[in-house]
Amino acid sequence: NGTVPGEQGKQNKSVKRGNWGNQIEFVLTSVGYAVGLGNVWRFPYLCYRNGGGAFMFPYFIMLVFCGIPLFFMELSFGQFASQGCLGVWRVSPIFKGVGYGMMVVSTYIGIYYNVVICIAFYYFFVSMTHVLPWTYCSNPWNTPDCVGVLDGNISSRATLNLTQLLNTTQKRTSPSEEYWRRYVLDLSDDIGNLGEVRLPLLGCLGVSWVVVFLCLIKGVKSSGKVVYFTATFPYVVLTILFVRGITLEGALTGIMYYLTPQWDKILNAKVWGDAASQIFYSLGCAWGGLITMASYNKFHNNCYRDSIIISITNCATSVYAGFVIFSILGFMANHLGVDVSKVADHGPGLAFVAYPEALTLLPISPLWSILFFFMLILLGLGTQFCLLETLVTAIVDEVGNEWIIRRKTFVTLGVAVAGFLLGVPLTTQAGIYWLLLMDNYAASFSLVVISCIMCVAIMYIYGHRNYFKDIEMMLGFPPPLFFQICWRFISPAIIFFILVFTVIQYRPISYNDYVYPTWAISIGFLMALSSVICIPIYAIYKVCRSEGDTLLERLKNATKASKDWGPALPEHRSGRYAPAFSPSSESHLEVQPLQPEKGRSEVAAASPVQGSNGSAHSQDSRL
Repeated sequence: NGTVPGEQGKQNKSVKRGNWGNQIEFVLTSVGYAVGLGNVWRFPYLCYRNGGGAFMFPYFIMLVFCGIPLFFMELSFGQFASQGCLGVWRVSPIFKGVGYGMMVVSTYIGIYYNVVICIAFYYFFVSMTHVLPWTYCSNPWNTPDCVGVLDGNISSRATLNLTQLLNTTQKRTSPSEEYWRRYVLDLSDDIGNLGEVRLPLLGCLGVSWVVVFLCLIKGVKSSGKVVYFTATFPYVVLTILFVRGITLEGALTGIMYYLTPQWDKILNAKVWGDAASQIFYSLGCAWGGLITMASYNKFHNNCYRDSIIISITNCATSVYAGFVIFSILGFMANHLGVDVSKVADHGPGLAFVAYPEALTLLPISPLWSILFFFMLILLGLGTQFCLLETLVTAIVDEVGNEWIIRRKTFVTLGVAVAGFLLGVPLTTQAGIYWLLLMDNYAASFSLVVISCIMCVAIMYIYGHRNYFKDIEMMLGFPPPLFFQICWRFISPAIIFFILVFTVIQYRPISYNDYVYPTWAISIGFLMALSSVICIPIYAIYKVCRSEGDTLLERLKNATKASKDWGPALPEHRSGRYAPAFSPSSESHLEVQPLQPEKGRSEVAAASPVQGSNGSAHSQDSRL
């Protein structure tokens, strides 16, 4: 387990909080957390929107200089303190608002993420049939513009003049797209026109929340076992779909579109902003989940190795999923006679339009459809487990008493029920508009701000030398020089400049031809602001509550690490975290106070030191 030599005999587990059963559980959980629906429906979409292969360049630069260093920072931060995203801020209590900001972000993502999982559940259930319902254009919800790849009129369609096709006013659509927009979503014309709740989706939302709750019923003990399956099976299905995809006609065109760089787009700040946003979104930096998952590690686990393995696995999966998607997009474009960029829907629609279209072409298509949507469900659940565990751990660690630790299951249930109720509006006819609004604003650049402040707080307020010593104490070696430079200078600088460029190049979002009204975009900004505003509000509160006669004194007291900051277990509290009186020296000393009463009162005042796992250690009892 990466224990430092000479420490094998010490207790290496937190009995109260619990630990991972073994290190594989942690790595698989983190891979499941990082590799999610975004790798399938967000990365390929960002890639074709931002210049194909040219997008890879900013993407990998952001990964190397921002993604991996921040991933390592969050894992080491959580593992060192064995606390969730709130408890770790004992390192500098004034910044605890960052932890609350992470909780707000995780709440927003948790609400809409499970709605996407519920749509995958819906498709999973309707795939249990002889013929997939989006195979042909002969259904009541289809329009005259529908053109199916398996319909009998392919030969007559081939004779269409290209100019006629370009001049036609209405867009030719595939049956899978019409099934998605006109049947599954029954899309309304405006974000304010909620219409009715789509009952099949509501039922599936209930199913997905029940599954998440059952997998987390015993915290990391139960979810650690589930990830053996949920984190590995998606790769089997992706490989099957990749092999089928590259054998289709026109697949090469799609893959070339994916790989051919449009270098002019690299000068656009939005491309760099999307690259950074995708790294944060995909790796889960600043969500609080990484800190939470790492807090259940053993103290001496090599999280440096883990962070590199998990980050590279995640990005490789994104690129691999892109090949699967683009081979199918090329195939669809070939059949519809349009450019590759025209065939896909935005956002989640990509997974529910492009993929289902391809599945109709596979032999025994319902079987592949069941497999594929089962994979989507597993990808989503891996991330959803961690989002829910982040919120639950933060609440339980913050309250921290025996009563709530014993009733952690009820806290999990409460958070799950609240998440279900808040997700109900997203199952209405305007639900997809709200889902994309939350995706674009709630979980985009507020993440960047939170990450930047976290870097500054740890490196400059707590002090980089202190933090490097902490990591050396935990891992047995200091962080490599590259990471030290990234943490202190490169990562915060890149994040800050991206933020500036994004503000300059901001454009309101739209969904296909629908432009969002001003009031909806205002709600989006309020969602983005709600997570960031926690930071200054808590900082002001903390300064007001701190001791000191002047503002400067209060600021100093609010920023310095609290007494119970450090390793959770007394066995690991060595060096500057060691108790003031060590037992070995006490046994040889006989202290005779000059003023017995005064001495006794001072000892009483000094004796209880509250450990971060809730137990008080009476160091001076022998005196």
